Amino acid sequence: MRSVMPPNTTITMTDPTAIPKLRFGLVLWAAGMVGSAAITAMVLPQLLGQAQVPLPAPLWVISLAGLAQSALLLALAVWAGIGLTPSVCLGAPALEAVVTGRPVGPALRSQILPGLIAGVLGGILLFAAFRCAPAAVADLQDRFAIPIVARVLYGGITEELLLRWGLMTALVWLAWRFLQQRHGPVRVGFVWLAIAVSALIFAAGHLPAASVLLGALDVPVVAFVMGVNTAFGLLFGYLYWRHGLESAMIAHAMAHLVSFMASLSWQGAA
Repeated sequence: MRSVMPPNTTITMTDPTAIPKLRFGLVLWAAGMVGSAAITAMVLPQLLGQAQVPLPAPLWVISLAGLAQSALLLALAVWAGIGLTPSVCLGAPALEAVVTGRPVGPALRSQILPGLIAGVLGGILLFAAFRCAPAAVADLQDRFAIPIVARVLYGGITEELLLRWGLMTALVWLAWRFLQQRHGPVRVGFVWLAIAVSALIFAAGHLPAASVLLGALDVPVVAFVMGVNTAFGLLFGYLYWRHGLESAMIAHAMAHLVSFMASLSWQGAA
């Protein structure tokens, strides 16, 4: 049985039988790999340079291994999303329009405004949060800065494909399949559970890099990293559910961009 979204949802679903799955998967995977390549080229050397332990292998070997891992994880996430979203009425309307040859504008129209509003407000809150960050995090900002291009591409595309399109979709489907036994539409509580779990995993995924950069994690740092990223994970998960994947991507990318611009303005005024 095909589930339905809440009655006031704005997402427009596409007939899954009309979507060329291989082409759709390759488009999503290639988009995600752009972000992975940006992180590997722009951030990994800087991150490993800050590491307080000897590298286990040459940088080029670590970079290739990282790209291979990203390629595999993205392939799994893309495959899960393409296979499971039709059953739980989640989707990526604009990207589906691209691969089916339909106009993209109508599919994006209901997603742009929620994504932009959430992204601008989120970027302001992100900037404010880092102004109140623990001392160790504040000191780290002075010596380690992720280029804005890498933040926008990896955060806005790659992380959304991994955490929302892949993981959150799978969690929603598992709840619908095993807890509801495929009876009726997915219950709102199960969707929120999937949003919360994927947000917590999204937040926890930022801890290893923080550990490498800081050498050790104390309670204030863990609380800050988990709190800020969980809040944004909840926001992006909600946007994906109610408006479509592209809305979450827009909000995620915009939050990084607004926070970056606010930081530049703050430094210029200081």
